[in-house]
This record gives sequence, C-alpha cells and structure tokens, in this order.
Amino acid sequence: MDTHNAKKWLAELLGTFWLTFGGCGSAVLAAAYPELGIGLLGVALAFGLTVVTGAYAFGPISGAHFNPAVTLGLAVGGRFRWAELPGYIIAQVVGAVIAGFILYQIATGKPGAEIGGFATNGYGSHSPDGYGMGAAIWTEVVLTAMFLLIILGATAKRASPAFAGLAIGLALALIHLISIPVTNTSVNPARSTGVALFGPSIAMAQLWFFWVMPLIGAAVGALIYRFALADRDD
Repeated sequence: MDTHNAKKWLAELLGTFWLTFGGCGSAVLAAAYPELGIGLLGVALAFGLTVVTGAYAFGPISGAHFNPAVTLGLAVGGRFRWAELPGYIIAQVVGAVIAGFILYQIATGKPGAEIGGFATNGYGSHSPDGYGMGAAIWTEVVLTAMFLLIILGATAKRASPAFAGLAIGLALALIHLISIPVTNTSVNPARSTGVALFGPSIAMAQLWFFWVMPLIGAAVGALIYRFALADRDD
C-alpha cells in the first residue's frame, strides 16, 4: 500500500469522524436539554469548531476535506486530482459511519433512551420545520455552492493560509444557522450517511437527496470560482 495515500485517507477518516461525532453529537446529546442552553446556535458552532480544529490538525496531511462534496468541488475546481477522489470519499464515509455508530451506542446507553431524529437530514415530514423538497433543493445546492466558493477563495495562493481553517469553519457554522430549520443541514453526504444508518427509516429513504444536492451545489460553486473568480496562479 502507498503509505502516503494511506496517511491521507486516515486523516480524512479521522477528520470526518470528528465532524460527524462533534457536530451531530452536540445535537443528539446536548441540544435535547434546554438547561444546557446550546440550542441551534450551539449546534451550528459545534459543526464549525469541528472543521476549524480538524483543519489545523489534519489539513497538513490531507487538505482537510472531510466531505465528499468538498472533494468533488476541489476536483472540479482544478485543485485536486480526479484519481484520488474514490479513496477520499470512501475514507470520509467510513469515518462518518464510525462516528454514527459510536454516537448511537452513547445515545442509547441509558434506560428509556430515545434518539428521535438522531440529527439526520430531511425534507417534507422529516424537515425540522416542515419545509418541502423545493425549499430543501435550494437550501442544499446554494449553501454547498457558497461553501465551495469560500473554501476555494480562502485556500487560494493569494489568500492568507493561516486563516483558511478559521474562515471555512465559520462558514460552516453560518450555513448551519441558516439551514438547520429547513433540512437539519447536510451540505455533506458523508455526515448525512453516518447518522442516517442509525436513525429513523425515513432518513435512509431520503438519503439519496443529501448526496445528489450537495454534489450538484459543490460542482456549481467550483465552476463559478474556476471560470469567474480564479487567478491564473490559483
């Protein structure tokens, strides 16, 4: 095995595990208790913090994608080799599934435990506030596209690399503040898969949507950046 690639895959696995476990864990374990006071803002911040901390820990190894949509977007944007796409995406999904499994063991580890929606994503009857598929399409496509625009801009050669992780983490927190009521915020097919496997059956039935829409959004954002905003040196 190519040890260089293996290190990248492990970094992506661990980073996606951290994002899923930290972000979804805050929603499943802490947000259920009003006295803790984290609410929507706390969950959004938790997702942002996982990206900030993961980016600085694992970014030097793998680039800190932690998201199949980000990996696809970087490839479309000319920043990532297409040949490396499968290894990254498999590692990301595995990391998210491990996080979902461990989170499920913790969440069900007390008498009478109920996991509810288990931080899964959805539209229609499975949307946190009842938003339909049309609203969910706009939400996931537009916000994933913006996420890629921010990532590509923050990591461009002309940008300040020391602040890229912070900008990207804050962007993800803002994305959650906007979209938790609509879809419970995916913009990340791996994160959606990791909890859907252990959540209610409707989450699995709608999982295709949270692969297709973020991937479309990522490609759109990357194309906009590549052909309208990038410098020759990016």
